[in-house]
Amino acid sequence: MPASSVIPDHRCLVTGASGFIGVQVVEVLLKQGEANLRCFVRPSSRMKRLQEVIHRYDAENRVDIVAGDLLSRDDCRKAAADTTVVYHLAAGFDKSFAGAFMNSVLTTRNLLEAFREVGRPGRFVNVSSFAVYSNLNLPRGALLDEASPLEDSPQERYDAYAFGKLKQEELVRDYGQKQGVPFVILRPGTVFGPGKRDLTGRIGVDTFGFLLHVGGRNQLPLTYVENCAEAIVLAGLKPGVDGETFNVVDDDLLTSKQFLKAWKRRTGRRFSVRLPYFLAYGLCALWEDWSKRRKGQLPPAFNRRRCAAEWKGNRFTNRKLKERLGWQPRVGMDEAMEAFLSQFDPATS
Repeated sequence: MPASSVIPDHRCLVTGASGFIGVQVVEVLLKQGEANLRCFVRPSSRMKRLQEVIHRYDAENRVDIVAGDLLSRDDCRKAAADTTVVYHLAAGFDKSFAGAFMNSVLTTRNLLEAFREVGRPGRFVNVSSFAVYSNLNLPRGALLDEASPLEDSPQERYDAYAFGKLKQEELVRDYGQKQGVPFVILRPGTVFGPGKRDLTGRIGVDTFGFLLHVGGRNQLPLTYVENCAEAIVLAGLKPGVDGETFNVVDDDLLTSKQFLKAWKRRTGRRFSVRLPYFLAYGLCALWEDWSKRRKGQLPPAFNRRRCAAEWKGNRFTNRKLKERLGWQPRVGMDEAMEAFLSQFDPATS
């Protein structure tokens, strides 16, 4: 999957390099022969998977690992010094809106400032999320693509992560327009693969000892972690796509019913309760209204906006990703599912 580089003599920085997607991005870059790579990790990060990848490619002399905190401007300057392409995967998953702003927006601002001041800005690749979309007013079955509406009330959706990602995207665009920092934004769907055992919330809610399966026919915006990583790398190196936004989903997407059936077969778990979408929507509306009447005594964790975003049942496309970046999912859905399910032992799941 070679790509012509934005800057021929470039140094890549990967933030969140020890994370689930970050390790795969590092592996794709090393596989392509990148000779000048810097990985930014938290001091508390688990490094085993990243170190295994670096060792596999005999790349100890080609990879510079920097440990630090993106809230520290000094650490950001150390990470961004002399870099030309930044892959920004580090993300905060705080449940509070203040925490999401601090760990998604302030950290990104610090990194952008450092990249502009001490780097050689060729491109800033910001890895966002499908969480930024709102399909509340889209019909069921409608196509959700890069032109679809964004969430305008993340507080009402009770989704701090979506709020952080929306503000992060706004910041990246602002730096592109006002400070001249070239950027690309990627929005992966549901990233899955070995190393991530949890079922996506788009299938349902796993609580009280059983799985509440919402919907069933709703398509999942799946992307296998290796395919996603290759799209991210391409977004940093492909000329002529500055300022673009790309959704990342694979071909041959499964419904939540199909995914859950395969997971149950492999894990041996059989018990789940199916809740049709229209009934889930009604219950979420009741929960939301009750929370408002009780003035926050009951958090609106389930609400109309969340129900629509996760379970409404829209369709997804990777057409722009293929046409503009030349990306193709190298790992097919059958192979990807087998790799994901291989990490489960029915005796211990």
